[in-house]
Amino acid sequence: MPRKTTPRRPKAAAKKVRAKSRARPARTTVRPVPRQRASKQPKTWTPAEVEEAFRRFSAANPEPQGELKHINPYTLLVAVVLSAQATDAGVNKATSVLFAVADTPAKMVALGEEKLRDYIRTIGLFRTKARNVIALSQKLIAEHNGEVPNDRTALEALPGVGRKTANVVLNVAFGQPTIAVDTHIFRVANRTGLAPGKTPAEVEMQLERVVPPRYQHHAHHWLILHGRYTCLARRPRCDVCLISDLCRWPEKTA
Repeated sequence: MPRKTTPRRPKAAAKKVRAKSRARPARTTVRPVPRQRASKQPKTWTPAEVEEAFRRFSAANPEPQGELKHINPYTLLVAVVLSAQATDAGVNKATSVLFAVADTPAKMVALGEEKLRDYIRTIGLFRTKARNVIALSQKLIAEHNGEVPNDRTALEALPGVGRKTANVVLNVAFGQPTIAVDTHIFRVANRTGLAPGKTPAEVEMQLERVVPPRYQHHAHHWLILHGRYTCLARRPRCDVCLISDLCRWPEKTA
C-alpha cells in the first residue's frame, strides 16, 4: 500500500509563516509631555517711575521736534506718507526740491503724477506713493476745500493715510496728544517694559493709559528720538540711556 505524503508548502509561504510566528507586537512608547514654563513677565512700571522717565526726557529736551521737514500741515501730511519704509533723511532730500514747486494740494495736482515721480524717485515705493499723493490732494480739494482736516476719521479716509500717519499729523500740525507708534516706539515700549504690546495698536493704547497727561503732547517725539539714537535695535547704548535704571530689559548693559 503506497505511503501517504503530505504536500509541501512552497518555500516562500513557509518563510512567511515562520516570520509571522517570530513577529512580536510593536511596543507603544508614551513619552511624557514636557511641562511648559510660564514666561516671566517683567515687573510693571509704577506711575512714579513713568513720571520720572518723562520728567528726565523733558528736562533733557523740553521742545522735541520731528525730523521730517515741512512747511505747513499739507506738506507734513505728504512727507509722512512718503516716509513709510523710508528714512527721514531720504524723504527730506527729495521734498526739499519738491515743496519748492508744490506746497499745496492744487499745486501738487497741477504738477501731476508723472512729474511727481521724478521728484521722489529716490524714495522706496515711489510709484505707489506718487499715486497716493495725487489722489489725496484731489480729495482734499474736493472734500475739504484744499485744507488738511483736523479729524482722525477724515484723515484716515485719504489715500495712503493710516492710523500712524494720522497720529503724526494730528500731533505735529494740530497739537493733539496722539502717539504714533512706529518701529522705534514699538521697540522702546516693549524692551523697557514701559508699555508692552504685541501690536502697534496695543502699544499705543498702553502708552495713552500710562503716560501722564502733561507729557502726552511730546511723548511721541521723546520716544521716537530715544529709540532712534539711544535704544538702538542691535546695539542699544545703555551707557548713555536716561532711563537705564528704570528699564526692565534683562540684557541691558548699564
